[in-house]
Amino acid sequence: MTDGPPSAATSEAYVLGVDSGGSGLRVALGRVDVDGPLFTAVCAEPVRTMAGGIDAAHLLEQLLPAAAALLERAGGERPGEGPAVIGSLAIGAAGMATLGGRLRAELPGALAAALGVRRMALAADAVTAYAGAVGQRPGAVVAGGTGLISLGTDLTAWRRADGWGHLLGDSGGGAWIGRAGLEAAMRAHDGRRGGSAALLARLHAVFGPAEGLPGLLYPRSDRPAVLASFAPEVAACAGADEVAAGILREAGIRIAEAAAAVCPAAGAEADGGCEVALTGGLFRIGEPLIGPVREELARLVPSARVTTGTGDPLTGALRIARALARDGLRLPHHPTMLFVEAGGEPSGSVGAAVRDGEP
Repeated sequence: MTDGPPSAATSEAYVLGVDSGGSGLRVALGRVDVDGPLFTAVCAEPVRTMAGGIDAAHLLEQLLPAAAALLERAGGERPGEGPAVIGSLAIGAAGMATLGGRLRAELPGALAAALGVRRMALAADAVTAYAGAVGQRPGAVVAGGTGLISLGTDLTAWRRADGWGHLLGDSGGGAWIGRAGLEAAMRAHDGRRGGSAALLARLHAVFGPAEGLPGLLYPRSDRPAVLASFAPEVAACAGADEVAAGILREAGIRIAEAAAAVCPAAGAEADGGCEVALTGGLFRIGEPLIGPVREELARLVPSARVTTGTGDPLTGALRIARALARDGLRLPHHPTMLFVEAGGEPSGSVGAAVRDGEP
């Protein structure tokens, strides 16, 4: 990622990156002029989502003590140099694009008052995943876990595909694979075509009798996570079971379709092809899933180059915070995808388009 040089005012400051997801809150403290985190903290409780969106107060309850502890550690590493100061901050949150209204309304003022920071970015977790995996270059990222979303940019606008949840989309994601595997298991239980005895055996091992699965699954509020928990079982069976292997092939095709929809076209050939970074726990499944993604994407976008993203969303949040401190943030600002506030003035007009039907 290419940033400008740090200014005299910010070269000694720290930056804070935050990743808020379904498994909790992660916070990293870094230096403006040094890549990577110095110290990290983990808050295991996920931030609540309420009727009005993501609960800003609950996020602050966890973030502020964690930030104070990290700053105290940093101060202990530099005795006699005065208190550690946060020059900029970036928060990436799952649901930010559609449920982040309260965060955008409440966090800038609260964080300025509590931490003295006035340069901050509030981003969708797909944006921090992009920054972590690709940096500030044109390209695309597929973030796969329980769900799945693709995001691409030519650095003038964002293009988004999928990420619509397990009922409307997330095609090829962990919940999609797990549901397909459980359906194949139930087909075998019934004696219908398309069933898999291997997957039925794994259903029994994981959930108990097949007849009891609806009662275990349907009342749960965390159904996507329960469905996704069966995806590793599908992957484990894929080497010897054609039905399981077929599920992973179909998942790969759907993932490639989402990636192709967001690949920036302009200058792709000149830059050596559109980089498509795969990031997230889903791709630990490995070649049985990644191979079909690569094959289908080569058919849809011959210039595409599939890579495995090395930086996670927390790394991306730190990179965005560092770029803000250096006045070098090149990723497109957007009112809901990447909301930037610098010096008390919000910026959502630079590259504010997004090709995903959002307002």
